[in-house]
Amino acid sequence: MTTKMPKKRKKKKNIIAEPLKMNLFAEKVKELSAGLYYISETDAEILPFEGAKAEAVTQENILIQTNNAPDAPVEEREFAEIFARLTDIKDWFGEEEKATAEKFSVLQKYLEENLKDLKVFKIGKIQIDIYFVGLDAEMNLKGIQTKAVET
Repeated sequence: MTTKMPKKRKKKKNIIAEPLKMNLFAEKVKELSAGLYYISETDAEILPFEGAKAEAVTQENILIQTNNAPDAPVEEREFAEIFARLTDIKDWFGEEEKATAEKFSVLQKYLEENLKDLKVFKIGKIQIDIYFVGLDAEMNLKGIQTKAVET
């Protein structure tokens, strides 16, 4: 009596793995920004931003990739300067404010470690869309986005 060996099954290509890989950045940003808000005259959530390929981080590219008019009012700011406002711990901070600043520091570090040429763009007047963006290893614009009200 001969025993048959079970046939080796071909491994199926995991079609779910590729979309997950593409969303790892967004998922990590969601995790790191959970409970964080950008404070202006309103409090706004911090959300992931995933754009498309770009040769550089420019006002023109951010306006195109965010579906804004080419002549929309846009202000470019230094990434470190804007994040300093979110991460600096003041003498008068309580435990909650210190914890929030620490969470913003972790988010900043993640962005700095995974993106290059980081910049901040404020688009609009009064009701402003804010993008903290850089280029990933594949030259895609990525980062975080939020909103502010400034009167």
